[in-house]
Amino acid sequence: MVTDPISDLLVRIQNALRRRHDVVSIPASRLKRELLRILQNEGYIQGVEADLADGHPVLKVQLRYASEGKPVLTGAQRVSKPGRRVYVGIKDIPRVKNGIGVAILSTSKGLMTDQESRRAGLGGEVLCSVW
Repeated sequence: MVTDPISDLLVRIQNALRRRHDVVSIPASRLKRELLRILQNEGYIQGVEADLADGHPVLKVQLRYASEGKPVLTGAQRVSKPGRRVYVGIKDIPRVKNGIGVAILSTSKGLMTDQESRRAGLGGEVLCSVW
């Protein structure tokens, strides 16, 4: 049983990138699917497809590497944790690595990047930062 599925997702992706894997399997959920959709739209991963493994739904994530085999996603950090939730208003939305990275927020309109939530005028829970 995993107590923090978002942290588990980020760690699995980082471990697979360190081992130079092309694909990593992650147990499926709607929240993870949305988070991976944002990562794909931002260009950190190539794609995601739903699959079954031993009768359980999984998400197969195709990792993305730049030239010379360097991973595009170089770092990820969980911000809001089960023991300490971090909520921000529109004026306090963080900038990751001076705008190079992306903060992913859970808002009343669903998951959004920091830029999208600033444009929409929404604050929310800061789930994680990736760069």
